[in-house]
Amino acid sequence: MLAHIKDIVGDAMKHKYALGAFNIHGIESALGVAHAAEAAKSPAIIQVSESTIEYMGLKPITHIVSTVAKNIAPRVPIALHLDHGKSLDSIFECINAGFSSVHIDASHLPLDENIALTKQVVAMAHRKGVWVQGEIGSIIGGHGKIGGKIKGIPMADPDEVIEFVRATKVDTIAAAIGTAHGVFTNEDIDMKILRKIKKAIKIPFVLHGGSGVKVETIKKSIKEGVNIINIGSDIKIAFSRTLIKNCLANKRETDPRKLLKPTIDAVQKVAMEQMVIFGSINRVNMDDIET
Repeated sequence: MLAHIKDIVGDAMKHKYALGAFNIHGIESALGVAHAAEAAKSPAIIQVSESTIEYMGLKPITHIVSTVAKNIAPRVPIALHLDHGKSLDSIFECINAGFSSVHIDASHLPLDENIALTKQVVAMAHRKGVWVQGEIGSIIGGHGKIGGKIKGIPMADPDEVIEFVRATKVDTIAAAIGTAHGVFTNEDIDMKILRKIKKAIKIPFVLHGGSGVKVETIKKSIKEGVNIINIGSDIKIAFSRTLIKNCLANKRETDPRKLLKPTIDAVQKVAMEQMVIFGSINRVNMDDIET
C-alpha cells in the first residue's frame, strides 16, 4: 500500500533498523521491490530519478508505483520518493503528483546557495505536506558503475551539515561520508562524521551509495544512526545481467514478457537481501492490516 514516508521512518528510528530506498527504472523493477516488501513483511521506499521520469513520464511512473503498491504489496507500506532532484520544475511536479518525499540535490553549490535553494523547496513542499531531503557533500560515481577503486571520494564537513539542517528545516539529510554511487572496492563510511552529525541533529540520516559497501559496515552505520539506505546500482546490475543472460540464452524468443520476467525475480532477490541486512524484515504485522 502507498504510504507517506513519515509513517514508516519513525518506526525505523525507534527500533534502530534502516529502510531500503530502492531505485526503480520501470514496471519490472517496481514489481520486484514490491514483491520483496510483501514477502519480507518490510516497509520500503520506492524512489525514482529525474532520468527515470524522463524515460517513462511522471504520470505513468506515479501511477505504476501507486498501483503496484496497492495490488502487489497491499499489506506493507511503500513510500514514493524523488531521488537527486536537480531541477526545481521536476521537484515541484513531483510534489504536485503525490510523492510523499522529494530530494533537492544542490550539494554542488556553495553552502549559502545550497541553503537558499533548499529553503525554497522546503517552503513549497511543506505547504503540501511533502517531506524534503537535503544534501551536503556531493556523492560521486554513477549508478550501475562497477570498478576497482574510485578516486576523490568527498567528505562532508559535519559542522556544515548541522548548519544546513538547522537553516533549511529539511526532514531528512544526506551527506557524503565515504560512499559513492556505483560499486567500488574502497567505499567506506566515516563513523566519526556520522556520530557527530547524529549527536547534533535528530532527523533521519540517509546513506547514499549503499551498493558495494561491506555488510558489516552497513550494519555498524545503522547502529550509529543511519535510518534510510539508498540502493540503486545493485538493482540495475541484477536487472541488466539477468536480462542479458536470458536474451543470449533465448535468441529466437520474440515475446518480450518471457525475456523480461526473470528480471522481476532478480530485483526481488536483491531487495530482499538488503532488507535482511537493514533489519527491516518482519516489521509489519500482517494480521493488523486489512486488504
